[in-house]
Amino acid sequence: MPVGDLASKTIHELRHMIQAGTVSPPEIVDDLLARIDRLNDSRRIHAYLAVDPERIRRQAADLPASARAGQLYGIPITVKANICVAGEETSCASRILEGFRPPYDATVIERLRRAGAVLIPNANMDEFAFGSSTENSAFGVTRNPRAQDDRVPGGSSGGSAAAVASNMAIAALGSDTGGSIRQPASFCGVLGLKPTYGRVSRYGLVAFASSLDQIGPLAKDAEDAAMLLNVIAGHDERDSTSAPVEVPDYVAALRRPLKDVTIGLPEIPSEGLDQHVRAAVDGAIEVFRTLGVKTVPVELPNIDKAIATYYIIATAEASSNLARYDGVKYGFRAASGGSLTDMYLDTRTQGFGAEAKRRILLGTYVLSQGYYEAYYLKGMKVRTLIKQDFDDAFTACHIVLMPTAPTPAFRLKEKLDDPLQMYLSDIYTISANLAGIPALSVPCGAGPDGLPIGMQLLAAPFQESLLFQAAHAYEQATDWPSRRRNWRSGNAG
Repeated sequence: MPVGDLASKTIHELRHMIQAGTVSPPEIVDDLLARIDRLNDSRRIHAYLAVDPERIRRQAADLPASARAGQLYGIPITVKANICVAGEETSCASRILEGFRPPYDATVIERLRRAGAVLIPNANMDEFAFGSSTENSAFGVTRNPRAQDDRVPGGSSGGSAAAVASNMAIAALGSDTGGSIRQPASFCGVLGLKPTYGRVSRYGLVAFASSLDQIGPLAKDAEDAAMLLNVIAGHDERDSTSAPVEVPDYVAALRRPLKDVTIGLPEIPSEGLDQHVRAAVDGAIEVFRTLGVKTVPVELPNIDKAIATYYIIATAEASSNLARYDGVKYGFRAASGGSLTDMYLDTRTQGFGAEAKRRILLGTYVLSQGYYEAYYLKGMKVRTLIKQDFDDAFTACHIVLMPTAPTPAFRLKEKLDDPLQMYLSDIYTISANLAGIPALSVPCGAGPDGLPIGMQLLAAPFQESLLFQAAHAYEQATDWPSRRRNWRSGNAG
């Protein structure tokens, strides 16, 4: 079998092969590691911060017999560098956590282990998930495998998305605070789900904005994403925000017909919306109509306020969460001959990158005396209005459909020195986090240069099954399994 052939397959394809005895977990891992060795170079894609081949091979060789019946037995799953894996460096792509190795697993990692997965940690990301391009990593940029010479993979889960798109991962976990799974999924041409807030435990996820963060899957198709969510979803007593809601079988829901499903089409901010994105999303709407889906207009009157609301709430929570990195308890400590205050200042100045500092300053400002009510409290009120808008929309439809991002992947450094333009990359994704609802990015086309375009499907809380059902129907109607294998891969090889 040619090198890379196993790495190009989906979870469900490999699972069938393992069950049939035609391939073993060590063979899958060896094939995947060979591809990583060829492509994960700082001059090429650089999807991983570091890879320890021997530890990964030992995992595959030593899988416990108790895991053999697991849904992910022998399947390598890539993990973003802000999700704790016991004994593995969890740096969040920041100098201030360089060398930090947590003594425990995140809940999602425990569940992956029980399901028999082989873990491949340290997918690159924007520092502490602050960014939309994976250019803010302290350890080098990740490049988009669809055009690695000059395009970003999106962010902050750019390493996870680029790994899946380049077949350096079978599937991956990312985190999504304002679009950090869905936007890179769109840019790289893979599926990415932000689950309902509370659907997946946040225990062991290094916090950015605690009321917005969610862990979710990036995958090659809807069935793989559903399989991953089957494993990681569910209540966790260690996370006070985890919802005690029963987890359905997401894979079983995939093949239900889209009978009596209505899709809502909202008026969205159109400034900066690329014509090719608009055309691809319009084409996807027509596909759903041919499947018998009814479409209706819906209103989201406060969606234009989502960006401003998000950058008040998210930066405030980030400022609070990042206060713990002071050089005292763990992580980086600057060599300082001065006072304790000097040590704090030097540590945080040297340890954090420019975007982290920017968000800490913004958040501290909106929480400061005299500004809390004018900014943070008002932002929370608008957040409530945005959630109510979606509640109202879902009385008229089952799914809301809109673009995932206003453009295909932009060029490296194009927006790096213009934070406002970078923030606007998430204009269509942020509202789902503010409302706490599930949202799935699905590839729906490509621009004239071959760069992928994604559409975003949003549903009421805990209706992930409906999103997978719609995505799977769309994939089958457009022959996505074949298109995925033939999609332009730049010079990723």
